[in-house]
Order: sequence, then structure tokens, then C-alpha cells
Amino acid sequence: MPLSDAGLDDWLAYLESLHASEMELGLDRVMIVYRRLMPEGLPGRVVIIGGTNGKGSTLTALESLIRCHGHSTGAFTSPHIRRFNERVRIDGEQASDAALCSAMAAVEQARRNVALTYFEFTTLAAFWLFREAGVEYPLLEVGLGGRLDAVNVAEPVLSIITGVDLDHTQWLGSDRETIGYEKAGILRAGQPALFGDPDPPSSVVDQAAAQGVALRIRGRDFGGEDGDRGLSASQQTALAAHGMLGFSETDETLIKLRESEAPAGRFQRLEGQPPVILDVGHNPQAARWLARRLEGLPEKPVEAVYAAMSDKDVEGVAAALSGVIDRWHLAPLPGPRGLAPEQLAERISGVIPQDLIRTTPSVRDALASASETAGQSGCVLVFGSFLTVSEALSVVAP
Repeated sequence: MPLSDAGLDDWLAYLESLHASEMELGLDRVMIVYRRLMPEGLPGRVVIIGGTNGKGSTLTALESLIRCHGHSTGAFTSPHIRRFNERVRIDGEQASDAALCSAMAAVEQARRNVALTYFEFTTLAAFWLFREAGVEYPLLEVGLGGRLDAVNVAEPVLSIITGVDLDHTQWLGSDRETIGYEKAGILRAGQPALFGDPDPPSSVVDQAAAQGVALRIRGRDFGGEDGDRGLSASQQTALAAHGMLGFSETDETLIKLRESEAPAGRFQRLEGQPPVILDVGHNPQAARWLARRLEGLPEKPVEAVYAAMSDKDVEGVAAALSGVIDRWHLAPLPGPRGLAPEQLAERISGVIPQDLIRTTPSVRDALASASETAGQSGCVLVFGSFLTVSEALSVVAP
């Protein structure tokens, strides 16, 4: 265990050593420690947000709306891009190193001999901080799936599933119905829920019906009115959640919603020569959304810096973006799951012509290559994972 004067980096290094594997789905271990840490459970009106894409954007928009009414919020999201503190916010402010260290010490004391993963440990640390701060609305983003994700030990008054598509198939299943069943694990009997896409899998609808959940679906029960009122799908879903929590919609809340900023790394534009667009999208559904955004850009050519994990559907991502990206500058990602650029090139070569693919030894080199070929009129797109965006930001905005 880190010493009493240990810093946040010391704690994070310690957490990485606690469990033999990076990921182990299941609630038994985390539930034991959760009950020791807070026997009465996480207080406040808990909202759990799951889904394949759009979780962070929906959470951030809802956080802004609730704070507009003067209520306190806690936000737990993952992963982070630049620093761990991004994962835990109280009233819109990132938790300090000192607060996080205190929370981790409390979890370590409650843990005893129970092996927790990095994500499980940090989830409980966030819960502890929310309780200590007396947060009224803890907003919890699912890390992976839903049914067996650590945040699911809390009891929500509202569950949100932003949508279901193929991702993390080795853990969640290879089709939308199976993945939908895992996502629907955050539903609670008799409690309301939202589905932020017009096309829910039958598995989600069936689970809601079996548990007496009043499931509202975007396009059927909310959203779509008045030409969507200039709101994104995430903002529509957040506004519907805001109403289901008992808040009234006003001109002020709509203004606040439209002004709310998307989380970092969601089509984030950095002006420069050339401009750089950052996006953490890493699955085909996210790539299709990204392609629609890129179609409207005035800058041409679009030079992409792409790096990905080996378990991702990189072929599907490449197919979705093949019509809007002019050249692909491939880079490696660290760790055992990171694809080498040569491997990535081989996997997408059935979709992207070889003469449009360049392999580079690092994200930094890929950025230099893409910037050079973008010229005076083009732009650079950096995408593929949180790690890709994080590495790029350390270069272009250190």
C-alpha cells in the first residue's frame, strides 16, 4: 500500500499492480468492497448511462442541465485523455489529487484482501468522493457493457442506454441482440429508462417489459420534434432525462444545453496550419457518425492519423471512412492490445488502396507526415482510440 504521503501517480501505479488482468467482468468482488465502504449504498439520485457510443456526451449535457437548476452533481467517466482527474468531477470541477488519494486510501482500507481491477477500484473511489461531498445527482458512465460493469452496483433512479452497436465483441457478444442484453443490465425493475436511438434491439425492449421498466425511445417518445430543435442525439437524450428527473424545460435550460461543450476528443477542433480534428471514435458506428461530420468540412484533403487496438473492427471503421479520408497515416499504440502500424495496414488493405496508406513509427511521426501532405488547404484528423488522441494532444498542445 502507498505511504500516507503518496501522490496520485503512486496510487495509480499501485492500482495497476493489484489485479492480474486489466479487465475482469463481474460484480461479486466489487460488491463486497462496496458494501464495506458504504453499507447504505451510494446516496443521491443516481443515473447510470450505458451504450456503445455517446455516453460521455450525454452525461456531460445532463450534468450541465442539472447544475442549471442549482443542484450538485458528481460525474464519473472513463477513460481519461490527459490526466486521471478528468474521470471524476464534482459540480463540474475535476477532483484534486489530494481528494483522489484520500478516496483511494479509503477504498484500500475497505478492500482488505479482495482483488479489484483498476477500473473497479477507481469506481469505488469516485463513489466515496460523491458521498463525502453530499452530491445530489451522481451521474455514472458505464465502462464496459452494463450488466457486469462496476458502476452497476449502485441503484439508479434512471437508466440511459444511448444506443447499441458492435464493440468489445470478445466480452459482450458478436451481435446487437446479445450486446443489447448486456447493456440492458443497468435497467431496474419499476424504474424509468431511456434509449437514445430509434432502433433498440429486441433484447433491450424485452428486458424492459419483463421488469416493468417504462422505456422511452428516441424518435418515438422524445426527440424529432421541431426538426430536433438543433440538438444532437446526445443532447436530445439528456433533455429527455432532465424531464424524467422532474425538471421543467425552460428557455434558459435550452440555451444552456446548446452551449454545453462536448467532452474533449469528440470532434474537437484545434485551429492551426493545418487545423487538427481529434476524435476518440473507435468502432464502425462512431466512424459512420464521424464520416457525416467530415463531409461538411471545407478543408481538403483530409489526412488521417489512425491508430487502434487489435480487438477493434478496424476493417469496418476503414470502410465507413473510406469515402471521406484522402490518405491514412498509421501509427502504433503501446501495450499488448495495440496494433503495430504494419498489422493495421494489412487489415485495412482490403478496403483502402495501398498507395493511400503510410506506416509511421509513432503518433508524432504520423502527425508530421499528415501535416505535410495536408498542405495549405487541408486538415488532419486524429482518431481511433483515447490513447491516439492523448498522444496527439501531447504533441500539438503540450
